Amino acid sequence: MKKRYSKYIRALFLVLDLLVLNVISFSLNDNEYVKLYFIVYICAFWVVSSLFTRFYKIYRYTSIYKIIGLLLTQLLVFSIGFFAYFSIFREGIVVNNQAKYLVLISSLIVFFKFFGVYLLRKYRTFGKNYRKVIVLGDDNSTRKIVDLFNNEKELGYIYCGFFSDKESVPSANLLGQIENSFDYILKKGIDEIYCSLSELEETTIKKVTKFASKNNRIVKLIPNANELSNKNTVSEYYGDSMRVLKVKKMPFELIESKIVKRVFDIVFSIFVCVFILSWLYPLLFLLIKIESRGPAIFKQTREGLHGGEFVCYKFRSMYVNGSSDERQTKENDNRVTYVGAILRRTSLDEFPQFLNVLFGSMSVVGPRPHMNTQSDKFTVEVTNYIKRKEVKPGITGLAQVSGYRGEVKEKRDIENRVRMDIFYIENWSLALDLKIIVKTVFNIFKGEEKAY
Repeated sequence: MKKRYSKYIRALFLVLDLLVLNVISFSLNDNEYVKLYFIVYICAFWVVSSLFTRFYKIYRYTSIYKIIGLLLTQLLVFSIGFFAYFSIFREGIVVNNQAKYLVLISSLIVFFKFFGVYLLRKYRTFGKNYRKVIVLGDDNSTRKIVDLFNNEKELGYIYCGFFSDKESVPSANLLGQIENSFDYILKKGIDEIYCSLSELEETTIKKVTKFASKNNRIVKLIPNANELSNKNTVSEYYGDSMRVLKVKKMPFELIESKIVKRVFDIVFSIFVCVFILSWLYPLLFLLIKIESRGPAIFKQTREGLHGGEFVCYKFRSMYVNGSSDERQTKENDNRVTYVGAILRRTSLDEFPQFLNVLFGSMSVVGPRPHMNTQSDKFTVEVTNYIKRKEVKPGITGLAQVSGYRGEVKEKRDIENRVRMDIFYIENWSLALDLKIIVKTVFNIFKGEEKAY
């Protein structure tokens, strides 16, 4: 596939807007506008407010009316934040040029927004910054969107043709039957796939969606006039009235989700390391050392994100032995020390893994990392096991707090664990992470039957 640069366009618009804020601040010849904390506050507020107003969520098909609405919303929220600064942080200070500042900011932001959109659309009329698309199915709705692709070049779509299983369809631009479309998509570097909901069956839609997710393609559904959206799609409008349903991405396919999760991991891990691990480590170090010979920290290579390896840290809970990388812990395992049994029952042995989280090899919540020998075996034997590797392994996870932890005695044990892990990956939210953490803490004090 060709390299995509569209993801940098929003960043460019953001940088340009921040530059406008700073240039206006320094051009007013007023010390209140050039103070460092004002500059930091106003830039930070612009960035944060733009995330909430979705100011930079402008797509090639976004209408001018939608852009105007986004501009009005963002500038209104920014104005509130601007006045809030002088009301809260500079109370009692009379500041001149406030109206002038906001008028200049608003005028330049509006100008550069529309000028930038105009240049981008003009650029696309020359066949640049394009998306190659195909259509699966043939009906009135698909023909309307094909006309839109062909007639409105400024949107930047290159229509390559359509696939259909109908026996009698117009031959122009017909590329073959739907089952042949997958090879064509990969061979021709197709970016977006538009599916007719009137022709394609639900099983075919699921197959196309799964294929697109695996190969980083975008799927959009073309509904009938009476077709309703569902929770897995979001409506988009092309032109004045052409409605398309976009299949939502999985949570971890969104950069926003990855940033939120990583920031939470860092903050939570620092808190644990400073307020818990700082005094817990020397205490457990002494207890482990007094009971048995060997290092207090046990290190083991485990499989992480996308199948990569990392060194996982734990408080040593066993006597030093040569089978730690091959044998899973069983009930009444004679390798486990007395102190180690307490650590495992309370999950205190996992606390050094907060260092793994800080280093970036693990997350606070996620699928538990297995030993490499187990992972290799489960990858072959268990359906969808490989999907667990799409996210970082976690100190705790949905499977663990749902009772699926400990020894894998039967195949259904690991199948249930994988089922819960996949549900977590497909339905992640920060609220779900917090819920799992709270339940983990509760289980530590309650004790768990399989914690051995």
